Amino acid sequence: MKSILFFLCVFALATGYGQDKSKRPSPPAVEKQTLKNGAAVSIDYSQPAVKGRTIGKDLEPTAGKVWRTGANEATVFETSKDVKVEGKALAAGKYGLFTLVDSATGDWTVIFNKTWNQWGAFDYKQADDVLRVKAKHKKADEFAERMTFTISRDGDVHLLWGDNDVKFEVK
Repeated sequence: MKSILFFLCVFALATGYGQDKSKRPSPPAVEKQTLKNGAAVSIDYSQPAVKGRTIGKDLEPTAGKVWRTGANEATVFETSKDVKVEGKALAAGKYGLFTLVDSATGDWTVIFNKTWNQWGAFDYKQADDVLRVKAKHKKADEFAERMTFTISRDGDVHLLWGDNDVKFEVK
């Protein structure tokens, strides 16, 4: 009996059972907004920090590789109503939000994947993509030490990460 109890305690500690996610090096965050059309949109993600490292070299995203757009679990994008993302239809629901930086141009693609409940991008499958859109990328006005999403009532979604400002529209 003692060995079973010991095993369960070790298993609980090893798997992070009961772990306080706010204590992680990349803590959880949620950005929520009700758009003018009444759609409730949320992005649930973890916030990595730059900590003096170089994005694209020491930190993701790495050009040409799909990124979970955050840390820890895959980032989750949810909308309560059907919307258009950069003019393309996206049905109400939950999606894994991934990004891809083109190695030649530096352009960003935002990916909505039907498999939202996964760790990172390790189980990502392109066949599960529901929508891919090109995002507008520019140098951010201010350096973002922690990766951050913002959503305006007009549906402008910004991903701020280091000196990157990546924008896509949800209407």
